[in-house]
Amino acid sequence: MDGHHPGASGGRRAEVVHKGKPLWRKSSLCGNENECVEVAVGEGQVLARDSKKPGRSPLSFSTPAWTRFLLALTQEELDGS
Repeated sequence: MDGHHPGASGGRRAEVVHKGKPLWRKSSLCGNENECVEVAVGEGQVLARDSKKPGRSPLSFSTPAWTRFLLALTQEELDGS
């Protein structure tokens, strides 16, 4: 992993590791809440974890699978049942 990932805007690259560890991010919609899903982007994968239990092993998704998941969310294809 080179520590960077192509950014969504132009040619900018966002850092994805810090001191050799994944750089975890959570949505700005979470505010100061501590009950959010955090994600970290790596080479060909996206890691997800519960912000309340960061010591647990994260879930790992392929980049295409994560992209399909986000698309389904934005198109309201997931009903939560």
